[in-house]
Amino acid sequence: MARPAVTEQALLVDLLILRGDVLGRIADYEQAAGLAELLVCAAPDDGAAWLARARTRATFHRFAEALADLDAAGRCGAVRTTLDAERVAIRQAVGCYAEARVLRRTAAERRPDFTTLGALAVLEAERGEVAQAERLFTEARRRYRGVSPFPVASLDFRRGLMWLGQRDLHTARAWFAAAVQQVPAYAPALGHLAEVDAALGAGDAAIDRLRPLAASSDDPEYAASLAGVLSKAGHPQEAEHWRISAAARYDELMLRHPEAFVDHAAEFWLTVGGDSAKRAPAGSWSHISRATRAPAIFQRAMSSG
Repeated sequence: MARPAVTEQALLVDLLILRGDVLGRIADYEQAAGLAELLVCAAPDDGAAWLARARTRATFHRFAEALADLDAAGRCGAVRTTLDAERVAIRQAVGCYAEARVLRRTAAERRPDFTTLGALAVLEAERGEVAQAERLFTEARRRYRGVSPFPVASLDFRRGLMWLGQRDLHTARAWFAAAVQQVPAYAPALGHLAEVDAALGAGDAAIDRLRPLAASSDDPEYAASLAGVLSKAGHPQEAEHWRISAAARYDELMLRHPEAFVDHAAEFWLTVGGDSAKRAPAGSWSHISRATRAPAIFQRAMSSG
């Protein structure tokens, strides 16, 4: 059983990850990771400490190490259902959809609530099963009984990602806007709203959304997006400023967290960054988007409501 002090510190790790996800702050992820490392050193016999570190490692796509920490958490008495939820989230994040689907469906059949139905909806969306996912998204939203806006915002954001993947820009925009209505500072939803606005020809609106994001977030994706939109809108000087900022930040993050940023850095250098020589090495591309950088944060956000 987790000791109270460890439980409190582990909760702080989760809250830092959530804040990093909502505000687009890599520094929050890093602070959470540092705290989790100290927690394991201080309480190596406490499953909550290992579970906290597993979550931070998964956040940075260090999935093999995260799974090892989950095993250690199990040996220290962590609740099996919690560990199973973390493991299935990792399997889903790395594309093991068949196994993850069996586990998600079993959980939804056993207890069809907001959390299980929402998690299954996200999985079906990632598999391209749009009709099934839509039904599940609607049902999950209907069953929400909490008061926190974060779970619903997370659900709406993932629904928007599904429609963006289907190239239905108007429907995607509606769900990104719904997520922002729930949580106005939700950086990923704001960033994708700007992406859709730019694609629909509303470049000025996209720039207005991206400027504050690029300034407040230490995730270089926003600066890179802003550079691209500014360049197309005929603002080369400001575009170059943000391109240089994004380039420096990607170089920094690739040294510290290569597993989490290799795909985004490669895309940047092949497009806005304009340096194809810096593209990712063969075989290193990750299919995991920023939205799934923390594979279990969606489920934890939902259960927190």
